[in-house]
Amino acid sequence: MDATFPQSPVWSVISSCIQDRIRTVTPLSNSSFTENFSIQCESNRYFLKLSSNQDCLEAEADGLRALSAANSIRVPNPVANGTVQSIGFLVVEYLALQNHLSDFVRMGRDLAKLHRSLGTPYGWHQDNFLGGSIQINSHQSNWAEFFNNNRLGYQFQLACDNGFGARLGMLQDRVLDRVTSILDSHKPEPSLLHGDLWQGNYGFIEGGVPVIFDPAVYVGDRETDIAMTRLFGGFPSSFYESYRKEWPLPSGWEQRQVLYNLYHVLNHLNLFGGSYLQQSESMCRQLLIGN
Repeated sequence: MDATFPQSPVWSVISSCIQDRIRTVTPLSNSSFTENFSIQCESNRYFLKLSSNQDCLEAEADGLRALSAANSIRVPNPVANGTVQSIGFLVVEYLALQNHLSDFVRMGRDLAKLHRSLGTPYGWHQDNFLGGSIQINSHQSNWAEFFNNNRLGYQFQLACDNGFGARLGMLQDRVLDRVTSILDSHKPEPSLLHGDLWQGNYGFIEGGVPVIFDPAVYVGDRETDIAMTRLFGGFPSSFYESYRKEWPLPSGWEQRQVLYNLYHVLNHLNLFGGSYLQQSESMCRQLLIGN
């Protein structure tokens, strides 16, 4: 076991929960909000997250269970989660990622199949987390109201609370009005979503099988997942072609992509600071052009 934690009761509690004696603990690259490890046990190998925010890990486990139950795209199955000495833990199946075997055609097809998992109304049975931010999932039957109230409106308010109101406050009401006008006639089928599908939250295992992880699950417009894939460089064209072949996107998706990704950029502004302020303003003004 890693020498940093030779006597910690964390390991004995986790070992008891998974009913498998831990033999070695190997630190992996950490995220901004969790410490990550590979744990080799007598019977299996697992991926472990530790965090001071147990609610975040509980929500992640809930999301992974929902995605797994959809039986459409591979996710690491959650094994156990809980809290010991104010430390939250989440143990999931260990999947060896082999990105040189990537199959983006299958990934596009599998994601479309996930989005075919429909539910109603929009939202989720609990709030969860987008990175380190709370994601509000209060159920609503109107998509425009859901997105304005639970997504953009909430992030704008956080931005004002975080000191960015002088730059964004004058844009906020106009942008929310514009979003309402864009989404009022858009009635998307309520799809099960990953919720945070960027380049850091997918990989491939043996055979090129696509895997998605670190979800922020809710029921909403499938276009939000597709928009997020384009935010930080985009996925290969074969992914989008395969997705559209399985389930074509409705007209107007390009314009909606900007407002959907504004939610994520505002969230980055609130999590990581002013380096995202100019991009937030630019996207707001892009939405207001022609209004």
